[in-house]
Amino acid sequence: MQTDKQQSWTGFFVSGTDTGVGKTVVTAGLAAVLRDEGFDLGVFKPVQSGGETEEERDSYRLRILSGVSDDCGKIAPYSFAAPLTPVLAAQQEGVTLTMSELAEAGEPLQKKYAALLVEGAGGLAVPLTQTDLMADFAALLGMPLLLIGRAGLGTINHTILSAAFARQRGLQVAGVIVNGYRTDDDDKSVETNAAMIERYGDVPVLGRMPWIEGVITQARLKEAVRAHVDVKRISDLLSRQYG
Repeated sequence: MQTDKQQSWTGFFVSGTDTGVGKTVVTAGLAAVLRDEGFDLGVFKPVQSGGETEEERDSYRLRILSGVSDDCGKIAPYSFAAPLTPVLAAQQEGVTLTMSELAEAGEPLQKKYAALLVEGAGGLAVPLTQTDLMADFAALLGMPLLLIGRAGLGTINHTILSAAFARQRGLQVAGVIVNGYRTDDDDKSVETNAAMIERYGDVPVLGRMPWIEGVITQARLKEAVRAHVDVKRISDLLSRQYG
C-alpha cells in the first residue's frame, strides 16, 4: 500500500466496478456537461493499456468526447500496448510505475484546471505498481469517488463490494452511475438494481445511463448525460470542494 503523502486534488476519481463498464464514455460525457455548466474542468487518465494506435485508446475518446484541447499524451501520460493490468503492461515495456511519478505526471493538468475527472484503469483492486492497487492511487489524490457499474444482473454484488472496498481503503464514495441499460432487454433486474444498490450499499445512485447505439458523438453523449444523470447533485458536490 502506498505511503506517499496524501494530496488534495479537486474533482472526482472515476473507477469501474469491473473492466469494460463504460467508464471512459461516462467520464467524458460528464466532463463535457460540467464544462458546459461553467466548471473549469479537465480529464486525466494516469495509465492506460491496450490499443496500438492513438485512436484506439481511452485518452483519445476522453479528449474528443469531453471537448478538452489537451494532447492525448498529457491526458494519459503512461500508455502501454498490451491489454493487461497496468503493472504488467508496463513491465512488458521495461517501465516500473510508481505512485509519485503517476501523480507528478498529472500535475500539469491539475495546475491548468480548477478540477479534474481522473479515470482509473479497470476497477479499484487493479494492481497498479509493485505494491499498490488503483484504490491506493485514488486515496493518494484525496478525491471523492464516482463508481461506474453495469446496469444488469450482477451489478448489485459488484457495486456493493467495490463501495465497501473503497471505504476500507479510505475513500469517500460520492455516488454510483449505472451504465448501459437497454429498454428492450429481457433482464428485469435493471428496473430494481439502482434501488437495491442504494439500500444495501448505503451509497447514492446518481444516474442510470442507457446504452447508446451506433456512433457516440459528443452531442449525443451530452444529451444522454443530461437526461439520465443527476448533474445538479454532482455539480453541487463539486462546488463544495471549491469552498
